[in-house]
Amino acid sequence: MSFKLACIDIGLKRIGMAVCLHGDIVTPQEAILRKNRNQAAREVNAFLKEWEIDKLIVGLPSASEDMQKRIAHFVNLLELHIPYEFQEENMSSIEAEDLMKGEIKYKRDGRVDSIAAKIILERFLAKR
Repeated sequence: MSFKLACIDIGLKRIGMAVCLHGDIVTPQEAILRKNRNQAAREVNAFLKEWEIDKLIVGLPSASEDMQKRIAHFVNLLELHIPYEFQEENMSSIEAEDLMKGEIKYKRDGRVDSIAAKIILERFLAKR
């Protein structure tokens, strides 16, 4: 039985999403655009159900206490029936932007956010 992981990178405008369904292969998914917290939480919940995720990894910036509070609050809105764990996410967005190499038009559609989520999940897998 494979253990399915998902990672969310929570931003103020978008939530980057990535999944790892078997082995160590992590695939970025379409980011969720945040209209409001409840809508975003509903969409994350629907995503976790649809993919039958066993554990959720949540990116957490150790440098920003304000964002940590926002992220903890958002996680509380999720009706999680699965375990979750925070993973340090420092520089993941910058790393993601480097990977995209100047493809600015992707910035708004959330691809950078989902690549950041992919990087966070790969970091989590690397320390197992």
